[in-house]
Amino acid sequence: MESSGVYWKPVWHVLDGHFELVLANAMHIRNIPGRKSDVNDATWIADLLAHGLIRSSFVPPPSVQELRDLTRTRKQLVREIAQHTLRIQKTLETANVKLTSVLADIMGGSGRAILAALVAGETHPERLAALASEKVKASRAELTDALHGRVTAHHRFMLKLHLGQIEALEAAVRDVEARLGEALAPFRAALEHLITMPGVSETVARVIVAEIGFDMTRFPSAAHLVSWAGLCPRLHESAGKRLSTRTRSSNPWLKTTLVQAAWSAARKKECYFRAQFLRIKSRRGPKKAILAVAASMLTAAYYMLRDGADYRDLGADHFDRRDKAKLAKRLIARLHDLGLIVDVRAA
Repeated sequence: MESSGVYWKPVWHVLDGHFELVLANAMHIRNIPGRKSDVNDATWIADLLAHGLIRSSFVPPPSVQELRDLTRTRKQLVREIAQHTLRIQKTLETANVKLTSVLADIMGGSGRAILAALVAGETHPERLAALASEKVKASRAELTDALHGRVTAHHRFMLKLHLGQIEALEAAVRDVEARLGEALAPFRAALEHLITMPGVSETVARVIVAEIGFDMTRFPSAAHLVSWAGLCPRLHESAGKRLSTRTRSSNPWLKTTLVQAAWSAARKKECYFRAQFLRIKSRRGPKKAILAVAASMLTAAYYMLRDGADYRDLGADHFDRRDKAKLAKRLIARLHDLGLIVDVRAA
């Protein structure tokens, strides 16, 4: 059957287990333009299947599908919390309260205490500033100046509304995380392996196993998994010319999470991922470099899940050790560019 949105899922669940099912990517089985109808589509798909021209898409088992629902729901809830936080900032700006200029996180302990006091009707800047923690970097005078504003009953209503939504969403996130912990209990060993990789937290590890599953035999190689995730350049050539190297559209849940984890891994000193990022960044720019790091992290995750092993870092000097002759040639050429003549001898 053709994968059209989520409409294929109910039919799939009904037929699964009765005979072999093949889920076809809609982009791979498009018919000739001008002959589009449901009947013609069904005939065309049957003809392709009869000739063995349909490649089955990856459909995870029910347990992994449940994990996907939980991790994706959690991400959506966190996004909604961020949206309501931005709306609170907008309401404060409208009321001329510059709380964001003195607090890094207005939803932290100090920010919530001040917001709760504003909702309760407190408007005196000094009393509001006294609610801030001593750990806040801004001085008491700066806090007082930032809290001078014109908070009306309408502003208090809007603040109360958004704070209530955030509290409900945070409670939902806690429920989802508790459910995730129960569902992942049998696979705790796999998560512990993934967490040993730089940049991979508990949340990132959950997303990885929920999106690609635990059975790596579904992917012939790590390169196939990286291609499925959309983290490698597309192949688009004609007349011997490379027309495009852009990555194709793919699983947004896995790709975005890996890119965020890659930024974290690229900041760790004395790490292979940082060395790879800096090496590619100098030639191709930071965006392509971070995609390459994300692809390397997914490749490592493939072997870690397949072999049940912890992460083993190649080291920050991996590229220097891999090809010393090339490195020496580049450094000698650089010295010649600086107008120096050197005599190279083996140590």
